[in-house]
Amino acid sequence: MTDFIIDSHCHLDMPDFDKDRQQVLKNARKAGVHGFVIPGTTAGRWNKVLKIARNAEDIWPALGLHPYYCNDHTETELEQLAAQIAREPPVAIGEIGLDLFLPQLDEAKQRFYLEAQLDMAREFDLPVILHIRKANDPMLQLLRNHPVKGGICHAFSGSLQHAHKFIDMGFCLGFGGMLTYERSRKLRQLAKNLPLTALLLETDAPDMSGEKHRYQRNSPEYLPEVLDVLEKLRAESRERIAHQTTLNLQQLLGLEIPGFH
Repeated sequence: MTDFIIDSHCHLDMPDFDKDRQQVLKNARKAGVHGFVIPGTTAGRWNKVLKIARNAEDIWPALGLHPYYCNDHTETELEQLAAQIAREPPVAIGEIGLDLFLPQLDEAKQRFYLEAQLDMAREFDLPVILHIRKANDPMLQLLRNHPVKGGICHAFSGSLQHAHKFIDMGFCLGFGGMLTYERSRKLRQLAKNLPLTALLLETDAPDMSGEKHRYQRNSPEYLPEVLDVLEKLRAESRERIAHQTTLNLQQLLGLEIPGFH
């Protein structure tokens, strides 16, 4: 019996998948991955995200302006985002966030677009998908000032204290390929000790490949490898972890997941 798991964060719209996207999806489904959330990153990619999602009942779109591209975003794109959400609501606003690791990214611009999108999420009553890099404390403060209904902390790497603060605000925490590295002791300790009701599985494909696929394109079909590690770390059964992480995402984003009950 294969697992029933969901990739809560994969960028299937990226050019890396243009040559074999359908085969990647076929392989992933065969491996037990029965759903895919695709976060949007730039206004120019939203249509592709939506098109991919429209063609399959197990693919769901999120739309947002990613902090990596803050120097290229425009205020007009915020208006376009609001108009698109009103026309065709995504499951979340994202990927949005704060990246204080890369020095070339303008923090003031990042904050401007993040705050605007947090307010938009509140206006449309949508959860958010957050990119947080070296920015857990400022992100928590921003969420206090711009409260939302919750969402996902993608590729979570904060402390146990940070984790519980996000959970208290209605967030689940995404764990992916980094968990498969033996050296990820701090991350593994988190994944072991946090409540199962707060965990999600993700790949961030084509990025953040796991240990078995280092320096290769990451893919949703490798998601069971994250489940492998969680099974070793935690007291619950593999089936229980698979079911609960899928249920977490279903409830968080209000998804109708074909075949899941």
